[in-house]
Amino acid sequence: MDEERLFEAARTGKIDVLQDLLAKNPLILTDVALSCSRETPLHVAVKAGQLDFAHQIIQHKPEFAGEMNMDGYRPLDIAVITGNTDIVSRLLKIEEFQICRLPGKDQRTPLHYAAVNGRVEIISELISTCPDSITDVTVYGETALHLAVKNNQFQAFFVLIDWLEKLKQRALINFKDCDGNSVLHLATARRQYNSLELLVGENNIFSGVLEVNAKNSKGLSAMDILDIVMENPNDMQIRKILQKAAEKSPSSSNNYIAKEKQNDLTEEPLKDWFKYFKFQRQRDSPSNTRNVLLVVAALIATVSFQAGVEPPSSLAEHKNTQADTSNISPPPSSIPPPSEHPAATAIVPIVSALLGHTEANPYLFLFGNSIALAASLSIIIYLTGEFPFQRELLISIFAMMFTYGYSVHGLIEEDWISNAIVAVAFVLPYAVRWLPRWMNKAWKWWRGPPTSQSNQANRV
Repeated sequence: MDEERLFEAARTGKIDVLQDLLAKNPLILTDVALSCSRETPLHVAVKAGQLDFAHQIIQHKPEFAGEMNMDGYRPLDIAVITGNTDIVSRLLKIEEFQICRLPGKDQRTPLHYAAVNGRVEIISELISTCPDSITDVTVYGETALHLAVKNNQFQAFFVLIDWLEKLKQRALINFKDCDGNSVLHLATARRQYNSLELLVGENNIFSGVLEVNAKNSKGLSAMDILDIVMENPNDMQIRKILQKAAEKSPSSSNNYIAKEKQNDLTEEPLKDWFKYFKFQRQRDSPSNTRNVLLVVAALIATVSFQAGVEPPSSLAEHKNTQADTSNISPPPSSIPPPSEHPAATAIVPIVSALLGHTEANPYLFLFGNSIALAASLSIIIYLTGEFPFQRELLISIFAMMFTYGYSVHGLIEEDWISNAIVAVAFVLPYAVRWLPRWMNKAWKWWRGPPTSQSNQANRV
């Protein structure tokens, strides 16, 4: 009951109630600390903006200033987020411990929260009270500079840059987060012209210090990121700023950015573009690569399935011509008679088509189209492994293959040949991938474990 009155007094700022409770039980604040409460009365007073009540709590129990609530916030964190400069100033006067550097949720300090929320006055007060706090990083390797850029707080970023110069900590501008991104990478990705002008403009303070050509964990420089996020002609101004900064960088002679000044992108050799857009394991994320492959495979599957359901008109005319001449005794055919073996049955018409026999043209179309469908569906199966509803997805894919085979049934007069071609085409993509592995395993099993004599021979 007394604890409820204490928290209500903290919310409303009734100091007289606090005094009565302390007179009745001098250890009531300690009892609250031991009660595993969600938060302390100081948290409540700071949230409510009750400066005088918070001052009384600090006098009687200064340890509350370092306590975190269930959400991972300390009283100073809450005061910074809400922008209550008076409470911030009062809390910073506590000398028992360095409260301005105590990490909270995600290892964030009050300076980090000030940068996220753009509290310019509080940033200056925090750094002037505790200069080393500007070097603190979150659990994700972010400094206050990173957070200011990520949250588009330009004024906060400007104040932090000014403090870097005052504290002679300019090298901190090159600090990278857990993704390898410096402040320059982040500002470029968000196309923050003002921030980039401050970093690499003509009047910047980081000349000779800022690593303009640095790359993140994906192997991307600031210019590479700009190539990806560029959306409108106004972004060309950012490119010019980066190019000028790259020319002044010590490593510009070996960097792609500096070369762009001499060679316009539209005039680069095609081989450079091919190399640039090739898959690079360090640059391209697996999830993005998988998404691209899924889109391409789905497109190929759609086109090939539609071509099988509605074949070209030339094939239909070819079939009608064969039907009209079926009653006439045909001349000796140049196509070899099919073998009784299914594989040979499927291969003979295909080889005949490749040799130019017009009678076998439908077989060549059917084989190529079926290969495209089967290969694209196999890619989809591989890339969706262990996805939710994997069983339902496999059922739908195999049902699609069945309906495709049924739809092409009758495309060619000799249905048994077309069925054999479709069967071979559907098995071939899987055989190409898995057969070498199975053969390798079978070869190792057949050879057995290496003998001691062979081991000695290998050593010699």
